[in-house]
Amino acid sequence: MANNFDSNFTRQLAKVFVKKFETNRVLSKNVNTQLLKGRFSEDSGENVDFKRPTDYISQRTAGGDISGTTASSIITGKATGTVQNYFTVEVDYSEADEALKMGQIDQLLAPMATRIVTDLELDFASFMMKNTALLNGTYGTAVTTWDHVAGAGAVMESSGVPMDDDWIYAVNPYTKTSLASNQRSLGAGGSAGELISKAHQRAILSDNFAGMKVMSATSLASYTSATTGDLVGSLSATPTGTYVGAKDTMTQSLAVTGFGTFTGTIPAGTNIQVTGRNRLNLSTRNPIINAAGANILWTATVTADASLTTGAGTLVVTGPGIFEAAGQYNTVDSALTSGDVVTILGADTTLYQPNLFWHKQAFSIGSVPIKKLNSTDTLATTEDGLQMRVSKGVSFRENKQIVRFDFRPAYAVLNPFFAGQGWG
Repeated sequence: MANNFDSNFTRQLAKVFVKKFETNRVLSKNVNTQLLKGRFSEDSGENVDFKRPTDYISQRTAGGDISGTTASSIITGKATGTVQNYFTVEVDYSEADEALKMGQIDQLLAPMATRIVTDLELDFASFMMKNTALLNGTYGTAVTTWDHVAGAGAVMESSGVPMDDDWIYAVNPYTKTSLASNQRSLGAGGSAGELISKAHQRAILSDNFAGMKVMSATSLASYTSATTGDLVGSLSATPTGTYVGAKDTMTQSLAVTGFGTFTGTIPAGTNIQVTGRNRLNLSTRNPIINAAGANILWTATVTADASLTTGAGTLVVTGPGIFEAAGQYNTVDSALTSGDVVTILGADTTLYQPNLFWHKQAFSIGSVPIKKLNSTDTLATTEDGLQMRVSKGVSFRENKQIVRFDFRPAYAVLNPFFAGQGWG
């Protein structure tokens, strides 16, 4: 007799799969997550927009007469989430049916859920690294002590990152070892309930150090720097430095030259610095001053691989240098100008894996509702809004019955100035 497709078969699989999926999440548990229902069509490969908050300037007058002043411009920006490819795993129906009947479905589905989570976390960690605006420490220097971690908290606070949600600092497991030998009294934080990811709970080194949740992650992204032969160049043109020009992407195009005879690719994730342009606190719009009384130079991250020819080309960077007369959206204390010295941080031909620190609302993962197949489907949603589809059906060409699990996310940078790369 053929297998009987019981009406609750996919529901039982979905219940177990979502539990195993949740158990293995780390980075994706610490960003904005949501189900993007109604924002995409079921066949969409398009984008979804998140509205950015506006900002204003205040007027100071002796008698309260503001007739001679200029009102703040109301400029609405948007953060765009881009739909990613499907994450899919499948299994023969007979195998799933047998495991369910024998009470072994946990053992069957756990590796499948782990694979999707692992691929998701690796993919999203790479996206995060390429879309950070802040920088702490000396580029390329390993984090070995807790004061290096605390420095990231100082960078976020002095940059005006709000304290209205979690701040997170993620390190790789070997950095965790260095920190453990440096200060053994700082361990995992408080208890976690049934719905908290077990992997997430185990990853926490401290629930609250320098205002941050410090945790380890094996999914941090890396890149190998280019062999330029010359790490110092200059701007070959004055870039657009207005909020209107940056508000929808929070990126900026920098035309550069002077990087020797290098012809090749500057990889995404690379950090650059512009001499003489200083970073502002995005709350007070005042320059950021470090412990030595010096200004913090503006830095940015190359967000997409950039091609240079004979030392010249265009770098698209995140965390734009904005400078306008009104000042309500300024991120630097003076405008970037043609001729400014641009330095690629780090060294040639070197493998880099920066630690990451961020405010929970720096990034977002939205799950895209997936269209139903001509099969029996169950849609299962995690507590924080990520949705999976579990389908059972037939593959006519292969003459077999299968069960598949699908997840389709969209990634968005809500505010690159809420995130950074961390070094020692």
